[in-house]
Amino acid sequence: MIEKTNENVVFIGGKPFMNYVTGVVMQFTTKGEKEVVIKARGKFIARAVDVAEVATKRFLKEHEISVKDIKIDSEEFENREGKKVNVSIIEITLAKK
Repeated sequence: MIEKTNENVVFIGGKPFMNYVTGVVMQFTTKGEKEVVIKARGKFIARAVDVAEVATKRFLKEHEISVKDIKIDSEEFENREGKKVNVSIIEITLAKK
């Protein structure tokens, strides 16, 4: 499984889309991070890709931020009914050039 415990990780979920974009932008601009990792599982994977694209191409263009790495994996967990299911995971690493 993909694992990282840094503060520069943005987990994508059900909040409004721009909250995540703002989170990524703030990591680079306010906190001065050199890398930010965007993580998502299951149905939020497409949203994670969109967050990465909007953040880099629209809000961080002048900061020369690009996609450094993309990792995909899956993890097994128990759903509400107690059945074991696999869910896909994506981890997109953005970095300053």
